[in-house]
Amino acid sequence: MVRTVAVIGAGPSGLTSIKSCLDEGLEPTCFESSEDIGGLWRFKEHLDPGRANIYQSVIINSSKEMMSYSDFPPPAHLPNNMHHSQLLIYLRLYAETFDLFKHIVFQTTVVSVRQRPDFPVSGQWEVETERTEGQRESQVFDAVMVCTGHFTQPHLPLKDFPGIEEFEGRYLHSWEYRSAEGLQGKRVVVVGIGNSGGDIAVDASRVAEQVYLSTRKGAWVVSRVGAGGLPGDLVGTSRLDKLLQKLFPSWITWMMEKNLNQSFDHRLYGLQPKHGFFAQIPVVNDDLPGRIISGRVLIKPNIGEIRGSSVAFEDGSVVDKVDVVVFATGYNYDFPFLPSGLLANSSHRLSLYRNVFPPGLARPSLAVVGFVCNLGAINPLAEMQARWATRVFKGLLTLPSEEAMLQDIKRDTSTLQNRFACLERHPLQVDHIPYLDSMAEELGVRPNLLGLLLREPGVGLRVLLGPCTPYQYRLRGPGQWDGARQAILTQWERVAQPFRTRMAAQPESKTRASCSLRLTLTLSGAVLLLTLYTRHSLSSLLSHPTGLLYKLYSPSETMWGWK
Repeated sequence: MVRTVAVIGAGPSGLTSIKSCLDEGLEPTCFESSEDIGGLWRFKEHLDPGRANIYQSVIINSSKEMMSYSDFPPPAHLPNNMHHSQLLIYLRLYAETFDLFKHIVFQTTVVSVRQRPDFPVSGQWEVETERTEGQRESQVFDAVMVCTGHFTQPHLPLKDFPGIEEFEGRYLHSWEYRSAEGLQGKRVVVVGIGNSGGDIAVDASRVAEQVYLSTRKGAWVVSRVGAGGLPGDLVGTSRLDKLLQKLFPSWITWMMEKNLNQSFDHRLYGLQPKHGFFAQIPVVNDDLPGRIISGRVLIKPNIGEIRGSSVAFEDGSVVDKVDVVVFATGYNYDFPFLPSGLLANSSHRLSLYRNVFPPGLARPSLAVVGFVCNLGAINPLAEMQARWATRVFKGLLTLPSEEAMLQDIKRDTSTLQNRFACLERHPLQVDHIPYLDSMAEELGVRPNLLGLLLREPGVGLRVLLGPCTPYQYRLRGPGQWDGARQAILTQWERVAQPFRTRMAAQPESKTRASCSLRLTLTLSGAVLLLTLYTRHSLSSLLSHPTGLLYKLYSPSETMWGWK
């Protein structure tokens, strides 16, 4: 009988794991190596190996409604895309509201996690910890939740850059980057065009003499600001959008890329990748196009060789007198405190059933939470994983046999290889809504669209046509939250609130005809889903991303304060 649970790490995944344990009547003890919560999102004044770090200018890519926990809507006054310091405020409010702090032991590092001799019967683990002062202690737990993330071990492939060891300037990994301080008047080369590479190139370009952004394959670049000035991830992320993308994948991809190129031509800007938009997580950056058009950032191909202070690129061009090279080349993942071989690899991916459970355990009493990435926010995924894992711990849900889990991992890897480009470099990638829904189905918390549309059409239409916010997974089943319905009904109010710093003049009222057209389109969309629903299983309908029918359920004039 599982009762005590060790939670390793007090970042966003650790916090929701503590709460999920409490929701299930378990007794969690969270070990956090630093002096405070927040994990990745807490800016550290000093670098500390083995911990995640961020730079001072970080703004979260996901909007607050999409990254919130499912039973804790963000305060309305917080901006939609928060600075890391504001996100930390949200995490602190979450921890205080649910009284999580008393379950956290700070400045305590987990040194090892070992199976007890009677593990096949008890499923228990011996967890050894070390305090900052050096004293060690061992405790026995019925289960363990690993919530240490995957931004702690910088990947620095120096062998791929001939001459780097003789480079006359300074080189560093993006993990070490704090701010543009010290780059004034410098020539800077940033290697890699993921989100960190794009951010650092923009940040450095404000003070550097010149910034060069080197990329092997290019990238699609999207803005946080979407249609009508709304948060970009609230537009085109509904369940109906996902259905349309599954039914018409090529057309939806073409439309998405066409819309992006209308903002700025990716080929003209040297950013055009070979892969389609949905095949890889895009770069979220509001400022990069402006820095390119002003010449502050120059896009370059992959580095061929480094000679002294000169950087030669694969197209034959050379930049002389380079002062700094920043490698935004991603991260390795490692769990040094776990037994060797416990987390085996499946091809280039970690062998975890549903990205959570090692399939070879005699007792499913160890779960990895938050060890995924996706086109969307991580918090809802980690929360769903924690909710699922704690019910598995309690025996309320049963995992398949080891053989079945291994087959599922193999099948999932094959599917993702066909779905995503260069999965070898992005082995943690999952499909946001399908991944959430698959776990929610087992938990019994997946929203019943047909039932909602019939019983509460106002909520049902918002679940179908609005953004897939986490509150949908609290409408029913274990962990049902009475406030979920209201959270969905008021989500656009919370989106609008931060903009109300100056009320602009009231626009002319829209005609009755346009309102009727919107109502017609909305009802047509609902009828379309109901028709398809009667012909297909729900699981076959709700899958991949697109972005078309936002206007079927866009926020009203009243939401913006117009009467």
